[in-house]
Amino acid sequence: MERYDLILRGGHVVTPWGVEAADVAVRDGRIATLGHLRGAEAAETIDCAGLHVLPGLIDPHVHLRDPGDPSVECIETGTKAAILGGLAAVFDMPNTAKSVVSRDILDDKRAFLEGRAWCDVGLYVGASKKNIGELAELELQPNVCAVKVFAGSSTGDLLVEDDASLEAVMRAGRRRICYHSEDEYRLQERKPMFTVGMPHRNHMEWRDVETAMLGTKRLMAIARKTGRAAHILHVSTAEELAYLRDFRDVCTVEVLLNHLTQTDEAYDRLGGYAVMNPPIRDQRHLDAAWAAVADGTVDCIGSDHAPHSREAKERPWPNTAAGLTGVQTLVPLMLDHVTSGRLSISRLVDLMCAGPARVYGALGKGRLAAGYDADFTLVDLKRQRMIRNDWLATPAGWTPFDGTVCTGWPVATIIRGRAVMREDEVLGAPAGKPVSFAETHR
Repeated sequence: MERYDLILRGGHVVTPWGVEAADVAVRDGRIATLGHLRGAEAAETIDCAGLHVLPGLIDPHVHLRDPGDPSVECIETGTKAAILGGLAAVFDMPNTAKSVVSRDILDDKRAFLEGRAWCDVGLYVGASKKNIGELAELELQPNVCAVKVFAGSSTGDLLVEDDASLEAVMRAGRRRICYHSEDEYRLQERKPMFTVGMPHRNHMEWRDVETAMLGTKRLMAIARKTGRAAHILHVSTAEELAYLRDFRDVCTVEVLLNHLTQTDEAYDRLGGYAVMNPPIRDQRHLDAAWAAVADGTVDCIGSDHAPHSREAKERPWPNTAAGLTGVQTLVPLMLDHVTSGRLSISRLVDLMCAGPARVYGALGKGRLAAGYDADFTLVDLKRQRMIRNDWLATPAGWTPFDGTVCTGWPVATIIRGRAVMREDEVLGAPAGKPVSFAETHR
């Protein structure tokens, strides 16, 4: 008789080849087999009747703010929020209080994860004009998911806005580079048009479609010139999505949950709690984002979780801090889109698991298949629940989706065969590990 560490019994299992009724067996932290395992035994069995068993979902775009201000966010609270929201892994951005721009800082951050992270974590390194000569080495360090380039709208020293520097970055190394694509020159040129205290909806006027398009066109021209693969983060305009279809040889695409869910009415309703970069736009752009999901233009969906204090969000625009919380609410809101018929559960898995694993080269992640990490997100597509501020683990304590009712909810998060969240209860101690990537694996 076969014996396993864990069996998930009787769920609707979302595999790369479809959704099927099956059991999933786990041994030594990996998926051992799928099938009807009536005669098998396990140290632990979870009844998944009525549930969908997804491979562990990934948020490839979070700002955990550590080091930074722990009253807003840190590694422990941000990754706890992730598992409560059904995520098995997150990829953390480099623009922290000490930017991740050198090997020493990267090593310190990797070591800092141990005993603090509740889920697995991939690490971005940041490009600056000062570290271009080090990027080819930095991108190959263990657990680095990508180099992040802020081609517009950055803090500190992480701004690389001119073509010569961008080309130098693209020629330094070979892995896919991730970009915040806005044209810094146009942003600065237009800034004097706006004054303190103007309505928050001016945010999308300042950071307009042309600002996004100019940035993306420049990046694609240099990517083609150098042959360097690019990943454009948080694409927010209909124009960019149409344009990028002609650059699939050198570019992959991320869209945020917010640009699939919110329109400009949010500025009038939420004020500063709708301010993010790139901005929330009108219905035309939301419709284009869903069309791009439907036709395969979009490779990944992320949250761009970027918490700020209430005080920072309530400053008059344009001094309002830009960035929204999202790591804990990403999965419930996307599940609600599934139950509303906007995409299938298989497409959700493609965008939130297989897609990030493929784009970044994550090892052992991305598929519910034998031999892969035993990471699972168990969801109830019929459960209806309201998102509330008091549910959040993030110390900032707010979400722009407070009061939103979702149909579809994550009920358990399992990482390497160990349940770390079940029915809102966080289990055990933090045991997340750094994610391994194909081109950095030693």
